[in-house]
Amino acid sequence: MATATTKLHGKRALVTAGAQGIGLAITRALMAAGCDVFVHFRSSRDVAEAVCRDAPTFGVRAACCAGDLTEPEECARVVEESVAFLGGMDVLINNAGSMVARRPFLEADDDYWAEVMALNLGSLRRVTRAAVPHLVAAAASRGGASIVNLSSLAGRNGGGPGALAYSTAKGAVLTFTRGLGVDLGPKGVRVNAVTPGLILGSSFHATHTPAENQKRIIAGIPLGRAGTTEDVARAVVYLASEYDGFITGATLDINGGVHFG
Repeated sequence: MATATTKLHGKRALVTAGAQGIGLAITRALMAAGCDVFVHFRSSRDVAEAVCRDAPTFGVRAACCAGDLTEPEECARVVEESVAFLGGMDVLINNAGSMVARRPFLEADDDYWAEVMALNLGSLRRVTRAAVPHLVAAAASRGGASIVNLSSLAGRNGGGPGALAYSTAKGAVLTFTRGLGVDLGPKGVRVNAVTPGLILGSSFHATHTPAENQKRIIAGIPLGRAGTTEDVARAVVYLASEYDGFITGATLDINGGVHFG
């Protein structure tokens, strides 16, 4: 039986925000699985270039480019550059996103909501729209293609204080995943999502979840620990590898048992 690693050998993947935190762990895991990878970043140029230099140690190719995915034309350009380098696309990992800031509902004005939605939902939609023709082509000629969207536990449970806009956007990512799975299933492209909980080792919780809150959350996790970026990367690699499988439109929870979908 083929493993996720053998299924991904020789595949071509684009990872958005693939040079920090969870995205960096995903990039490395895909390389270890045998993927050629194109790494999008917004500001982490040094890390992106460093991880691309590591690609030959995995026997794969990698390149990177900067882009502000809240700008529609930038989404199309990043996809175009990735396809030009990779020679096509078998895997799309939509990882870009951020809470931006915690704001109570009455303090969250239109500009703030627009920023959160543009970063977490609009960029994902536009990158996916630009990538779908290439994924469909790969599905027809190379045995399937796969999209994995990064959502959040907040999209399941509403998030913590001040996270309403973020949780709304991440909940919409889950609906988008289910709908797109239906839309692209007949074309051989599988679409799935993951919902990480408290994941340490990335800037997200270091920025938005104070240490005392992290301790409180960990105390309520049945497995007794926070997650790591590698925990998420392993799940993403598994879903990305499901070319000939029967999983699409699904969400995989990665939260140590705090929430069951």
